[in-house]
Amino acid sequence: MSKRAWALVAATLVSIIYGVTFTIAKDVMPQYVQPFGFIVLRVGGSVLLFWLLSFFGPKEKIALEDFPRIAAAALFGVAFNMLTFFKGLSYTSPIMGAVLMVTTPMIVLVLSALIMKERMKTQKIMGILLGLVGTITLILYGKSVLNASNAMLGNLLVFVNAVSYGFYLIIVKKLMDKYNAFTFVKWIYTFGFLMVLPFGWREFQAIAWPTLGIDILWKIGFVVVFSTFLTYLLNLVSMRELKPTTVAVFIYLQPLFATIFAVSLGKDDLNLIKILSAGLIFAGVYLVTRKK
Repeated sequence: MSKRAWALVAATLVSIIYGVTFTIAKDVMPQYVQPFGFIVLRVGGSVLLFWLLSFFGPKEKIALEDFPRIAAAALFGVAFNMLTFFKGLSYTSPIMGAVLMVTTPMIVLVLSALIMKERMKTQKIMGILLGLVGTITLILYGKSVLNASNAMLGNLLVFVNAVSYGFYLIIVKKLMDKYNAFTFVKWIYTFGFLMVLPFGWREFQAIAWPTLGIDILWKIGFVVVFSTFLTYLLNLVSMRELKPTTVAVFIYLQPLFATIFAVSLGKDDLNLIKILSAGLIFAGVYLVTRKK
């Protein structure tokens, strides 16, 4: 398989893991662990794993002038990204949060055109719009919008999170061109951990560890190891070969895989609308990732 094919496989695996995570994390939050406390767990656990892995990776020295870019990647890709998303979801309905989240590829496309001077090709725009229609249909169909305590603020925070992740994809691309992913990802998470610690320390301390069952501990472990550590590594692998807009469009696959996982557990049913939505999503991803 070519490097590009491996990058596409990595991006797809990220979407599958995130799709499964939605159901798994829901069993943990907020009953056993509060959102910000969970973020401290996710980022802290990943910091340890990334530093352990770095001892086996290539030995590169990071130039001093690149640390501000690493700190910016930590701010937009870890701290600001996770905090605004979890806080936004606590104010708005999950459905609206999910709909706003899939605006990320559109934001990345616009940011890439403005910052990286990337040409906005008709094929990519069509693919992003197709994926957007399919994803919104999949998320909205058959679900009732729950009452939200502060929908306007919540929607704004989730949208800010989507913009934040868009900036991260563009910022980290420059680092990918210069270093091996293993060289700087440990620093991104170290800075990110220091940024989220003041917000989540109290909730982290409140976790009643003796009362957590084996199944809950396993689910926490899954989110730390697979949903955080592994997905960021796979994302970096995919970004080495793919443009930020191409990586971002795989966000559309997450609600699709979440639905497939829910159906397999008997928590959802399959119908024509969901099948048609899946077709639109795959068509959108194909158009964005297809080379001329």
